[in-house]
Amino acid sequence: MQTGLRGRDLIDLSDWTNEEIETALDVAFDLKRKRALGEPHPYLRDRVLSMLFFFSSTRTRASFEAGMAQLGGHAMFIESRTTQIAHGDTATEIGEILGRYSDGLAIRHVTFGEGNQYIRDVAAASRVPVLNMQCEVYHPFQTLADLMTIIEKKGRLKGQSITVSWAYAASYQKPISVPQSLILAATRFGMNVKLVHPPEFQLMPDIVARAEANAARSGGSLEKLDDFDAGFEEADVVYAKSWGAPLLGVSDEEGAKVAAKYTDWISDERRMALTRDDAIWMHPLPADRNVEVADAVIDGPKSAAFDEAENRLHAQKAVMALTMG
Repeated sequence: MQTGLRGRDLIDLSDWTNEEIETALDVAFDLKRKRALGEPHPYLRDRVLSMLFFFSSTRTRASFEAGMAQLGGHAMFIESRTTQIAHGDTATEIGEILGRYSDGLAIRHVTFGEGNQYIRDVAAASRVPVLNMQCEVYHPFQTLADLMTIIEKKGRLKGQSITVSWAYAASYQKPISVPQSLILAATRFGMNVKLVHPPEFQLMPDIVARAEANAARSGGSLEKLDDFDAGFEEADVVYAKSWGAPLLGVSDEEGAKVAAKYTDWISDERRMALTRDDAIWMHPLPADRNVEVADAVIDGPKSAAFDEAENRLHAQKAVMALTMG
């Protein structure tokens, strides 16, 4: 266990060592146990987390606010469009000023080509930890919750076969940060990853290259496929969700037209039958029901999506307690 995480940012899990990630997971399991037993754990009493949102949220806002309350502190919600951020406050000013008002800054900014750099600019000016609630490149807290869920359901990470696949959704062109963070982390911990997507829905080449290098070091693997059914075959974990096509450089409307060629990429009972008997289906939510995933799958016995959503709370509390205490 690592005990020197106080004051650390979490923008990309790759900035933390495997042992530091394992520390966060260990603390998350402990906090989940305390929550189940009704044991108070006000490790952040009188602490304040500033939460800055450039992109709407349900689970992220709710889980960070609940987590800070359970840790004895307060989460302050700030929406970019209804504050002076929309009228001139710079990243440096946000880091300098909110870093003096608060004990931690959490930011969600998924605009392609802007979000990650904005978060890093705030972090450069902040005297308190900066936490990435999701940018266009990474989603570290979702990935911590994902790893936690796989450990709970499968007992271990190393050697497990996980399919990280694109799926069709009609709602909007979703960021690529979830699959990118997941393949980076899964390959670090020795998982065998199948990355499945249509040709148009590539992830960032440098992210895929880093995942391949991780797999070579850890004894895991990364296999790239464009056959949706093949991704399900003999999988221990299926993580099938939609994402947009920002690397094509097209508008959301044009991206939706490309996606419409693949409306049959849905997680359904036939495909889940191709997985191992004890396989689990995962998704960060929200999912487009009966478009991205069939009701029978998301509500079925192999679904871990709701436990996964709960684990966002515990993983985030762990990181906040370790970095903001």
